[in-house]
Amino acid sequence: MKRYFQIIPAAMLFMTLLFSSITGAKNITLRFSDQNSKTGWGPIHALGPWIEMIEDAVRKNTSHELKIIVFPNQTLAKGKDNWNAVRTGIADMGWCFHGYWPGMTPLADVISLPALPFTTGEKGSEALWRLYEKFPEIKKQFDENHILLLYTTEPYSLITTKKQVKTLEELKGLKIRTTGGPPTDQMKALGGIPMSIPMPDVYLALKQGVIDGMGVSWEAVHSFRLYEVADFYTQTPFPAVYFSIAINRKKWESLPDDVKKAITSVSGLQGSRLWGKKYDMAKEGVFELARKEGKNIGSVTLSADEMNRWLETGGKPLWDEWVKKMEKEGYKNAHEILDTTLKYLQE
Repeated sequence: MKRYFQIIPAAMLFMTLLFSSITGAKNITLRFSDQNSKTGWGPIHALGPWIEMIEDAVRKNTSHELKIIVFPNQTLAKGKDNWNAVRTGIADMGWCFHGYWPGMTPLADVISLPALPFTTGEKGSEALWRLYEKFPEIKKQFDENHILLLYTTEPYSLITTKKQVKTLEELKGLKIRTTGGPPTDQMKALGGIPMSIPMPDVYLALKQGVIDGMGVSWEAVHSFRLYEVADFYTQTPFPAVYFSIAINRKKWESLPDDVKKAITSVSGLQGSRLWGKKYDMAKEGVFELARKEGKNIGSVTLSADEMNRWLETGGKPLWDEWVKKMEKEGYKNAHEILDTTLKYLQE
């Protein structure tokens, strides 16, 4: 009897391998490099559900099995190295924050200009993906990897540790963590001192006074527990920031066509909007966590007159500067890209 039960699993394995060889079915594993903690808002509410959608689409529409293994907390690559980690094959896939690499995708930076007419990550993500599909010049700047989706945050809020900022004078001279590109340009124009610090390091930087504050999304406030070290929140005309979910180009091209089709079916515009929408829900999560821990989040909005001052100093003038800079670098349709961005955001 014991011998019989030893033979059955071996026979089953043989039949599985035989079936796979006949049908061409195979198990596929992809390694996903993520900067964020697995308990963060994004991994729980966006990355996790999206991976489940992909694996389910492959299971239902192909003869293959796909497993995406996430390496959180920078355990496969540092967040600032994720793009190159995917490009070189250290990771198969990765979460890529383009604020780490100013100048790499400068045309897509249009979505990070300050004071654009949108208030949600879902709308920003939709517009960015449509820009990516419409303009070959934008797509070419991402060409080192295959892009599955692009998404944005809502426009950033300002959080500070020592005082509530309500005027330009109160911002002047403060050390504010910003991301590269238009957000840095805006901070300089407004009189703050832009500081470049990787996101996993900002909690201690705020706590120890290395920086006085930062522009931030509600998702990051939740994921990095920044409400524990920042007491003051100001709604400002700060820019949004954007991300890509990328896969190594050679790895992508090696996948069976039906697997690529299944992955694409839940990526692109649909996936971009999904990620943006999930990030939009993070504000409620922050307030819930803060209440549980007895923290009071005091959020204010600039007065109408003060908002106009910020816009006149560090808002629309930066749109013109961005166009001039892009045209100088040889992108003659930069104004068209800006106009199309405004059109998409207002539709």
